[in-house]
Amino acid sequence: QVQLVESGGASVQSGGSLRLSCAAFGYIYSRLCMGWFRQAPGKEREGVAAIDSDGSTSYADSVKGRFTISQDNAKNTLYLQMNSLKPEDTAMYYCAAEYSTWGRCEHAYNYWGPGTQVTVSS
Repeated sequence: QVQLVESGGASVQSGGSLRLSCAAFGYIYSRLCMGWFRQAPGKEREGVAAIDSDGSTSYADSVKGRFTISQDNAKNTLYLQMNSLKPEDTAMYYCAAEYSTWGRCEHAYNYWGPGTQVTVSS
């Protein structure tokens, strides 16, 4: 019922910046909890950043200070500003979402986008 579409992935050099977007489509009846994940070749998918229904954010240690997650509630759009990119940031980045339950986010995301590729060269 909810579809997510990521955009903004590209190939950049180390130290560069990218801004990923995730648009949510469909009948959205309440506030979504949203997050970003990534998966590099040969590695498990890992959480990158999340933003809860109350606006609180969390980040993986590897991206703290470099990435910023934000949202535009009116547009049902999620963003990930990525600065000081490193080769190890190379991965397919996925947007995920769930409906909040009693005002809380369980982070057991029900909806996923198809992903957008980010490649960072040395």
